[in-house]
Amino acid sequence: MISKQTELSTSAQADMPKPTMTSKQDNKVFIIGLPRTGTTSVSVALLEQGLTVAHQAFTKQAFMLADAVSDAPCFSDYQQLDRLFPNAKFVYLDRPLDKWLPSMQMLLGRMLVHLDKDKGRFHPIMKRSFNHCFDIWQVEDVFDEAHLTACYQRHQQQVFSYFADRDDFLALDISVDSSLALLMAFIGLNDALAKLKQPSEELPQLSFPQLTFPQLNMGRNVASWDEYKHPNKISANASGPDKRKFFDYRLD
Repeated sequence: MISKQTELSTSAQADMPKPTMTSKQDNKVFIIGLPRTGTTSVSVALLEQGLTVAHQAFTKQAFMLADAVSDAPCFSDYQQLDRLFPNAKFVYLDRPLDKWLPSMQMLLGRMLVHLDKDKGRFHPIMKRSFNHCFDIWQVEDVFDEAHLTACYQRHQQQVFSYFADRDDFLALDISVDSSLALLMAFIGLNDALAKLKQPSEELPQLSFPQLTFPQLNMGRNVASWDEYKHPNKISANASGPDKRKFFDYRLD
């Protein structure tokens, strides 16, 4: 989860992966679960299915290059992204609170100094995104279980209310059997799913229910995305025609 503001030269753009989904440019997949709900595991799983993926996106170009975007600012900006990309699909990640709370407290313990409004080194979009969902600049004790529980439940309620009765929204717990298969079907990776369901001479034990997400960023590890090497990874700070500008919108 923790990453520096990676610089990407304009000359390197020609070598960057292009979006691979064959539908319209705005047919994106946005993973809008809060941090420590499995955003890295989902991102890597989608990379392995051939999609271009940005785990965090702080420029217009990062959103344009990626088939799927997860983490900040998606978990705070999903309503604005819904208006910008009307054909997009949205995936909410759920996790039992008894597992999420200590994991989130650990993450904040490592990140909070870098999320400081004035002196923190993290990207301003990330700071805004975290403050919007966790009130890190307003509360005295951001680690308090009651506070974080309220933040989680507020975010969940707002997401479910906003996407109520829509068929472009999926809620997922990645620890549940066949959740990856459900995700693949939801975003239209039916051909890849069909191949994975076929018996394999080399892996005869492979079957539909055994299709699972990779287990990444376990325990105190927060850097699995940075450590994972794949040609379809999109830089959060990718530069394009508008250099490193972000979208011109405000959060409600």
